[in-house]
Amino acid sequence: MKSLGRLIAVAVAAVVGASLIAAPATAGPPNRTPQLGEVFNGFVVEAFTSGRMGTPDEVVKPLLSTDPFYREPKLTGTEKPGTLLKAKPVKVQFMGFQPGNVDAYKIMYVTTALDGTPDISTGLIMIPRDGRKNADRPIVSYQMANDSVGGNCHPSAMWTGADPMDGASWSALGPLAQMFGKGYAVVMSDVGNNGDPRPHGVFAGKYNARTSLDALRAALAVDDAGLSKTAPIGMFGIAGGGVGTGHALEMKDQYAPELNIKAAVMEGMVSNYRNFIATADGSVGSGFAMATLLGLEPAYPDMRVDDHLTDAGRKVADYYRTQCQTPAYFTLPLVPLNTLLKGGQSPANIKAFQRAYDDNIMGRGTPAKGVRTLIASCRADDSPMSLVPAADSRKLTREWRSRGGKVDYQPTDCSMVKFITDAYGWGTDLFGMQTVDWLSARLSE
Repeated sequence: MKSLGRLIAVAVAAVVGASLIAAPATAGPPNRTPQLGEVFNGFVVEAFTSGRMGTPDEVVKPLLSTDPFYREPKLTGTEKPGTLLKAKPVKVQFMGFQPGNVDAYKIMYVTTALDGTPDISTGLIMIPRDGRKNADRPIVSYQMANDSVGGNCHPSAMWTGADPMDGASWSALGPLAQMFGKGYAVVMSDVGNNGDPRPHGVFAGKYNARTSLDALRAALAVDDAGLSKTAPIGMFGIAGGGVGTGHALEMKDQYAPELNIKAAVMEGMVSNYRNFIATADGSVGSGFAMATLLGLEPAYPDMRVDDHLTDAGRKVADYYRTQCQTPAYFTLPLVPLNTLLKGGQSPANIKAFQRAYDDNIMGRGTPAKGVRTLIASCRADDSPMSLVPAADSRKLTREWRSRGGKVDYQPTDCSMVKFITDAYGWGTDLFGMQTVDWLSARLSE
């Protein structure tokens, strides 16, 4: 009997051991849902009491014309990535309202295109005015859920009145309120020059990553902002923005080793475009799957997307290439994209698209040394909002951990049961608001 008991114990241990090896990424305890008072904090109250509605001219002018700030100077080709080309103070304006306790600066800086040549991007710095010295503030590089392929649709436009209705800015309101309440300076990249009317390669993850890292470098060079090069830096990327964050972590040690990045949050990001497009195609996110193709093409011109589209598909693509994500990319809900492609092909399987998909797979690189990372995404594919396959986040977690990455995995409940029974918690998780405490703790270490 003792031998039988030992045999059973060995068998159980073997099964348990095998299950641990094959198991999905180990999840830690769930992050805490922020209470309303933490979102509508003292900063937010002060923003309303000290702010004002813009004048008719202040509200209308950004909607009708592109800021001359976006005109690019000629580069010599010798400028280093992150070189600040120009900066100017601007007023933050959201839905016509100008908060009274935020200082902001538009920035233009040098970055690096995918082929290694110098390129130009713009971005935005926002700093709460709360009596603290700017040199003492932590800095957060915030990569928004900005999926816009068109020009004048990016963060420096969204937050200064030129693109007031975009869902990306609405989804950022909660996390930004929390971050500003904690006194953080926030830096956002436009992933290219916001004023460039040509389609933007916002989905090219490695380009997104370089523009985000170089935006931090440029922000530290804005004398009037007074941010410190030794300040702890966090990165926060959600959805499309999370693609840039993930690739930034994989290239940071080689591309920008001097940046004092301590922690990163990736919420609902896409680590594999092929899988995302296969999942989103024909769902409520069909328009975003189409936009993904068009937001990859500027960096991967060999895709030649139009060659694969029907006449109707090309008309949709031409429209998307000039638009901001809201409302344009919500116009194809539940439409199978093979109805817009020649031969009824699935865009996930088209041979000409595979190089772009493969080049943007996360998990092949080594995470930055010393950077603690939190991956937060849907636990299961059990909701209309579950457009990113849950297994991809677990796979990325395992791969990064296998290379020594310090990665926490905190899946969220995206189910319809959660939506019905706790809409507030469901919504705050969707926007990544439950992760801000985690980021704050890491920046304080």
